[in-house]
Amino acid sequence: MNLLLLLLAQLTYDRLLHPDREPGNWLTYSGNYASHHYSPLGQITRANVGRLKPAWMYQIRGREHFETMPLVFDGVMYITDPPSDVTALDLRTGRPIWHYRRAIPPGIAVCCGQVNRGVAALGGQIFVTTIDAHVVALDAATGRVRWDIEIADRKLAYSLTAAPLALKDRIIVGMAGAEYGVRGFLDAYDAKTGRRLWRFYTTPGPGEPGHETWSGDSWKMGGATTWVTGSYDPELNLVYWGTGNPGPDYDGTVRAGDNLYSDSVIALDADTGKLKWHFQFTPHDVNDMDSNQIPVLIDAPWNGRMRKLMLFANRNAFYYVLDRATGEFLRARQFTRQNWAKSIDPKTGRPVPNIEQTTPNSTGALVYPDDDGTSNWFSPSYSPRTKLFYQNVREKGAYYYKADTKFQPGRLYLGATKRDIPNEEAYGTLRALHALTGEQAWEFRMHSPPWGGVLATAGDLVFSGTMEGDFFALDALNGKPLWRFQTGGEIWANPISYRSEGKQYIALAAGSALMVFGLD
Repeated sequence: MNLLLLLLAQLTYDRLLHPDREPGNWLTYSGNYASHHYSPLGQITRANVGRLKPAWMYQIRGREHFETMPLVFDGVMYITDPPSDVTALDLRTGRPIWHYRRAIPPGIAVCCGQVNRGVAALGGQIFVTTIDAHVVALDAATGRVRWDIEIADRKLAYSLTAAPLALKDRIIVGMAGAEYGVRGFLDAYDAKTGRRLWRFYTTPGPGEPGHETWSGDSWKMGGATTWVTGSYDPELNLVYWGTGNPGPDYDGTVRAGDNLYSDSVIALDADTGKLKWHFQFTPHDVNDMDSNQIPVLIDAPWNGRMRKLMLFANRNAFYYVLDRATGEFLRARQFTRQNWAKSIDPKTGRPVPNIEQTTPNSTGALVYPDDDGTSNWFSPSYSPRTKLFYQNVREKGAYYYKADTKFQPGRLYLGATKRDIPNEEAYGTLRALHALTGEQAWEFRMHSPPWGGVLATAGDLVFSGTMEGDFFALDALNGKPLWRFQTGGEIWANPISYRSEGKQYIALAAGSALMVFGLD
């Protein structure tokens, strides 16, 4: 790696706006602001994918789930190692260029592991969020800290695990901790100084629209966290972000009302953080149906005219199409097993909940999907070639037993206990859905419910992985398996594709290794 080139490298906002000009790079968490998680590279095809072989591998030190989504530009790959470290790798060899190692204080309270899903880049800086609730700006050439700010109190169980989103001159940051009764928010920070530019609270306080949907003071510990990276429409200047469950999980008796803006997608003005619109998928959630999935943005004809659309494969087992300019509900379709909703209103999109059967109780309520959801944080993919939406699906239920609910700062705030269904044959599938209808085109079955994401490419391939360690490629048109590689570790991450020295590569975190594959 030429050090001078590294020092001069600048990932500008103009480059982020036009990833199509440099298809060999991977510039943002989801590949582009529309979150297609799609590679326009087509050197690896259905005809030659069987020749895919490991090119290089990088082993991390962390022992938590390796969930990073790499960024790739100007000859360098940037990854996060759990819990909150960053490494820059030479694309040609996988050799480390620099490391940022963060000392994490003891006693961090998190629901789901000390993980990190990736970085953002802007100018000459790399941005990472940390499990102890800081945002850090690093020099892209050296890894040295340029600024480091605390955005919330880790002792109250606030934590950060999502990759930031870089746009204009600012860094958008989400947070986690809903299972501990935190108050959710989404922040924007000045990329050069770290100064906070705005904050939008996802549980509205007195005088704010939506406050009436929380009884008493329940909004103060209402959750609705923002722990997965969102999307952005530069023309509308709107940031779209999914929000998590209300607090306490499962017990709605202490928080009467719809509990806005939990289990929603919110559309915020990128300059001011003001709410433009919202859509709530699961009002007054008592089954932990976080809507922290990634909003996928497309422009397509709808009823005879072009519309700016949002596609959303929700954790609650329904696939939604919304107008992303206005938030208008257009369509919902069930795409996997569920029993928490009797129906969805075809005009408003509001569900009719199956309260009698799926509210946690003393004898155990059977709920599909379970609280890990039908989908979760892992990325879907949209291919503009096939017009299909590719989504990994978890087919699993559970019993939920009501428990005492008492809020204590920094302690779990749940309201139920969970038991798996005895002898249930839980499984997973990768499903291809027609983007505008949610109708299934094909599916590929996996042994276990998956935790990894999906990548579609211009070679008409779909890549994903399993909890048994199989990394595979399918025909994007019909789901036929074309290639498989046993990585030796569970796959908790999303694959990406990039080009180096004229060759296309596929990269994926598996087990404790970042693995890169190319044609032999």
